[in-house]
Amino acid sequence: MISKAVITAAGLGTRMRNMTLIMPKALLPLIRRNEMPMLVPIIDLIIARLQEVGVSKFMIVVGRNGKPLIDYLMDKLFTDSLKAQISFTFQEKPLGFGDAVLRAEDFVNNDPFFVHADDGILTRGYLEGVKLYEELSPDAVLFLRRVNNPSRYGIAVVRNEGMYNGYGLVRVLNVEEKPSNPKSNIAISAVYIFNRRIFDGLKSAKADGELELTYGIENVINSGGEVYGLLLSDDSWLSVGDPESYFNTIIRTFNLHEGD
Repeated sequence: MISKAVITAAGLGTRMRNMTLIMPKALLPLIRRNEMPMLVPIIDLIIARLQEVGVSKFMIVVGRNGKPLIDYLMDKLFTDSLKAQISFTFQEKPLGFGDAVLRAEDFVNNDPFFVHADDGILTRGYLEGVKLYEELSPDAVLFLRRVNNPSRYGIAVVRNEGMYNGYGLVRVLNVEEKPSNPKSNIAISAVYIFNRRIFDGLKSAKADGELELTYGIENVINSGGEVYGLLLSDDSWLSVGDPESYFNTIIRTFNLHEGD
């Protein structure tokens, strides 16, 4: 069972600046449909989805604007409305997604764990990813989708391995971060399952500027590690990372039910 998750919430939210001057991206509201629709912060939806697949311990990586998120989650803990163990660690400077994940190394110890960005959520695939990890014991499982504009994303070059529980199963051969000449149109969603080998990959990465998580994944692959991916549908990622994506996500969640 994968009982731990690292949620990265240390970014400055520059693409959503008008909103994130007021609140962190993780507190941007989305519609949750259960017995009745209600607006809830996306962090609630992320935590709930991960709890559904067995995660009970969370490390939230926050940056200089993280106090509202800490206050919100601590209030939920104190009122016992959040059935989880939550810890916080700090990324003092915005040095990249990979650097944020490194902040959680002591929390992870030797256990498998999710990494989940705070600015999006999968509509499907979490349970299948856990099952795949438990069956194959790879070094990483990535959640992938085809996109029309791959230069905006971390992308994966893959080899088809058939089907797995209704999704395409692939072996990841290579990853790149926002390449100007993409070798693939398969984008990496900002949800991952790792073992601790990713930390070695990140520590050995040579980065000019920010340390991206894809640099660590590429080092894992190059050192003989096994990285698999589940190929989801192209609409499987709901994002609040930029104004257009956030607007489209709000429209979509009018028609989504919990568990879709």
